Amino acid sequence: MADQTQPWAERTVEVPPQPGVGVVPPQRDGFRRGVASVGQPRTPRTEQFATVDQTDWSDDSAPRRPMSWHLARLRRGGEWSAAGGLFAFVCWGIWAISGRGELGTPLLTFVLSLLTAVGLFGLARLLGRLVLERQLGRVRRTARGAHLATALFLVGVGVAYLQQTEWVVAAWNWVTGH
Repeated sequence: MADQTQPWAERTVEVPPQPGVGVVPPQRDGFRRGVASVGQPRTPRTEQFATVDQTDWSDDSAPRRPMSWHLARLRRGGEWSAAGGLFAFVCWGIWAISGRGELGTPLLTFVLSLLTAVGLFGLARLLGRLVLERQLGRVRRTARGAHLATALFLVGVGVAYLQQTEWVVAAWNWVTGH
């Protein structure tokens, strides 16, 4: 028996070896210890999903999804709109500071530009729903197309702000040699 004066974590118990214990029997399915089976087909672990029929879900028995699910779909691709919005904001800031006047009118102009971008996003989503889902029968999983259209609009707005800034236009003409 182990010495009882030692802490329990340091005690060891001697067990005599038993035949057949600890030895891995050879496998018949081609498994070899330490060798990966690359490129060999596997059997699926779960059963396959049943196909969903394309039934019209316009009645009240349509499956309802939570609002968070819809918002998550709208957020996919949002980095495009965020980048376009950031570009438009920086360009607007350059334009507004260069005006050396009050900030009320330029701020209203920028807010109206953002509201127009939101309207364009909604219009792109509506057109995508009508064309892709209704006419072509495709499922939209993201809002990347609408976000990309919104980003292009916001980049155009930013360029328009820069074109109205005198020193930016002069610097551009100097660089291009016009």
